[in-house]
Amino acid sequence: MTTARPDLDPELRELLADMPLMSQLSSEVLAQLRRLPSTPVESLLAHRQVDRREVTVPVKDGAPILLSVFSPSNTDRTAAPCVYWMHGGGMVMGDRFSQIDIPLEWLDQFGAVVVSVDYRLAPEATSTALVDDCYQGLLWVAEHSAELGIDPARIVVAGASAGGGLAAGVTLLARDLGTPAIAAQMLICPMLDHRNTSTSSRQYSGGPGVWTREMNEFGWRCVLGDLTEDEVPPYVSPALADDLSGLPTTYIDTGSAEVFRDEDADYATRIWAAGGQAELHVWAGGFHGFDALYPQARISATARRTRADWLARVLPPDSAA
Repeated sequence: MTTARPDLDPELRELLADMPLMSQLSSEVLAQLRRLPSTPVESLLAHRQVDRREVTVPVKDGAPILLSVFSPSNTDRTAAPCVYWMHGGGMVMGDRFSQIDIPLEWLDQFGAVVVSVDYRLAPEATSTALVDDCYQGLLWVAEHSAELGIDPARIVVAGASAGGGLAAGVTLLARDLGTPAIAAQMLICPMLDHRNTSTSSRQYSGGPGVWTREMNEFGWRCVLGDLTEDEVPPYVSPALADDLSGLPTTYIDTGSAEVFRDEDADYATRIWAAGGQAELHVWAGGFHGFDALYPQARISATARRTRADWLARVLPPDSAA
C-alpha cells in the first residue's frame, strides 16, 4: 500500500523532474558523492566586496578544524553581527562551502561576518565529535570577536539539514556550559532525531527523493557508530533533550513534503512548551532543501526573504553604537 503524502509545489515538481534522485545511500555511493567537486565559492564572492580568511582551530583531541571567515570589505564597523554556519550533507558529506550562498545573503543585507566550520564527517568521526568540532569553532569565534570585528552579543548560529541539527546541538551545549552567548539560532530543515519514527519519516520511505528515510537511517548509523540507543547524547540527536528551556530565540523552517517535517515542528512546539520563543514555517509543497537546490523558485525566494525578515527583527541593535 502506498503511503499518502503531501503534493510537491508545482514549480518545484517541474524543476525536480530533471534531477537524478536516489532512494538509498551506501558506503560505495557515499565515496562517489564525496569525489564530486566542492561548491565553487570563488564565483559566489566575485561580485561581492568580501575579505576572506582561513583559520585553523585545534579541537579537544588535537585535530585541526578549518574555519572560513567572510567579512564585508570597505567598512569601518567594529561590531558586526556574526552568522556561524554549519553545512548540510547528512553529516556524511559536504564541506564549509556547502549552501554558503544562504548566509552570504545575510552578509550582503546585514553586514554580517559569516564564519563557516569544516567539521569532521561520519563515519570517520562519530558520536559527539561533529558537534564538538562545531562548538570549539564557535568558542574560538567568541574569544576572537574583537579581532574579527564581531559584536559578541549578536552571534547567530545557523545551519541547514545536518548543519541545522548541529546548530541545535551546539546551542544546547552553549546553554548547558554557560558559554558562549548566542543571540539566536536558525535551523533550516534541521536533522534533529535519529529515531526516524515520525509520520513524515514513514511518508518519505521507499522511493527516490532528495533525502529519504533510508538515506537518513544511513546517515545516522554513520554518526552513531557503536552507540547503543541509551547512549545517544541529546547534543547529537537534539530531539532527545528533555529540557528545551533557556534557549535563544529560534527560527525553524521545513517543507510539508519532507522527512524532517514532523520532528522539526515538534522541536518548535517543545520550545514553546518550555516557555521559549520559536518561529516555525512549514512551506507547503517544499521538499528537503528545496530553497538551496532551486533558489530561483518562487517558494524558495519567499522562504529566504522570510528568514532575512526574521533576522532583521531579532538581532539586537549594535551594542557598540
